[in-house]
Amino acid sequence: MPDAVVIGAGPNGLVAANLLADAGWSVEVLEEQPEPGGAVRHNRDVDPDFISDLFSSFYPLAAASPVMSRLGLEHHGLRWSHAPHVLAHPLTDGRCAVLDRRIDATADSLDAFHPGDGDAWRRLHDMWTRLGPDILHALFTPFPPLSATARLAVRLKAAGGLRMARTLVMPVRRLGDEEFREEGGKLLLAGNALHADLAPEAAGSGGFGWLMSMLGQTYGFPVPVGGSGALSQALVRRLRTRGGVLRCGRRVRRVVVRDGRAVGVLTADGEMVPARRAVLADVSAPFLYGELVEEEHLPAQVMTDLKRFEWDFATFKVDWACDGPVPWQAEAAARAGTVHLADGMDELTRFAAQIAMGRVPDRPFVLFGQMTTADPSRSPKGTEAAWAYTHVPHVIRSDAGDEGLTGTWSTKEQEIMADRIERHVERFAPGFRSLVRARRILAPPTLQSLDGNLHDGAINGGTSALHQQLVFRPVPGTGRPETPVRGLYLASASAHPGGGVHGAPGANAARAALRPRLAGLSRVQRVLTHRDRLGRKR
Repeated sequence: MPDAVVIGAGPNGLVAANLLADAGWSVEVLEEQPEPGGAVRHNRDVDPDFISDLFSSFYPLAAASPVMSRLGLEHHGLRWSHAPHVLAHPLTDGRCAVLDRRIDATADSLDAFHPGDGDAWRRLHDMWTRLGPDILHALFTPFPPLSATARLAVRLKAAGGLRMARTLVMPVRRLGDEEFREEGGKLLLAGNALHADLAPEAAGSGGFGWLMSMLGQTYGFPVPVGGSGALSQALVRRLRTRGGVLRCGRRVRRVVVRDGRAVGVLTADGEMVPARRAVLADVSAPFLYGELVEEEHLPAQVMTDLKRFEWDFATFKVDWACDGPVPWQAEAAARAGTVHLADGMDELTRFAAQIAMGRVPDRPFVLFGQMTTADPSRSPKGTEAAWAYTHVPHVIRSDAGDEGLTGTWSTKEQEIMADRIERHVERFAPGFRSLVRARRILAPPTLQSLDGNLHDGAINGGTSALHQQLVFRPVPGTGRPETPVRGLYLASASAHPGGGVHGAPGANAARAALRPRLAGLSRVQRVLTHRDRLGRKR
């Protein structure tokens, strides 16, 4: 009997399993898919000569994460590679904002929009230099991060206190307007905010856009050499050297609970896998509480709160094998690993507003990846392994593009949407479509079928908006990996601090499981049980 069973071999599940194994626990990981990695996998299905990432590709959070760095994955085969530029945001008039690990290069590209905007970027970077280490420490430790928050409060006070806090919570459009005279710097911030589901006018989007921009400025957007799955493979190799067991093709049907405690899991084929000490679930909160744990074991308030759980945007992705480099009008875009495609701030706002109204955007904001530019091993010399994704509503009411998309995502609808994305790329890179040797379409239902955590292609385990972060994640009154069931821990991106490949939710769950257990209920369990009783009295 293993000490712990981990449900799911995504990066969070594998991080949790590694940390438990480091502590001397016997660990068994059960993965539904035929291979490990969750949303960190690659294959050659687009073209045999091209390595194509299935889901995620660039990993600034992994590079910055102390959780990942402490695992020493470079000793298990992981190597990182960088594109010459981190990110580019070209406009159809030929101007281009560039994020580069050399701050002078970033500043110079913004000065080309308006003299002085480069200095404004340096001021934002100075703020990062003062606050960044404590922000990262707070981000990657269990909630509430008391020691990190105390240090951060001191730093904030020294940096301007409430004025600095205001900067972090304001909408990214307002932050950009206050800091920059022209669009270059504004677009870098806003495009990075839309890596999550944060519209330019959303509270907190300024802080998130600044965080992602400064991560790129400091760490770049690195990629694993040989494909994104190389990161997962390193985690698996490390786990196995410590005696951990990984079994793929094993779907968990239920968490087995006895006397209020998780004692194991039941697989889809009827196998009971017991756990001596803990069960850690690298699955979404709605799936854990709505499917794996029977309702009788959960406080009524948790089930009520889950009805209000909000997913982040649905995702539509296209992968390409290209016979040559992408013919960008803006030369700097050719040297960037990631390219953001929206023709100005208003187009970003329009895109987010259309999603909010349930409309498929007619001019989608596209995140475009040039993987061979970032890692030459991805395809033959002179070619490009490329991808793009955009967001669409979960519930589609109409098509802003007037092509009749309804969200059935039939083969016809998938082709229409993929063509729309390609036409949008052509606005910035005329002739792109003529270079496409092969393409693969990953519509929202396809993404979910390949990774059950990606509900309709929602890639962040739930919205990144302020109302579902910190103590509100995944439901109000939690914010920690403990669940109402003793010995059961939430280890996915649905838990604090949320999405991104950084391992923090898995690490937090492992630490919680390893802590000596006090008699009776944990603090979180007591809070939830008390709330449930109050609800029943009312």
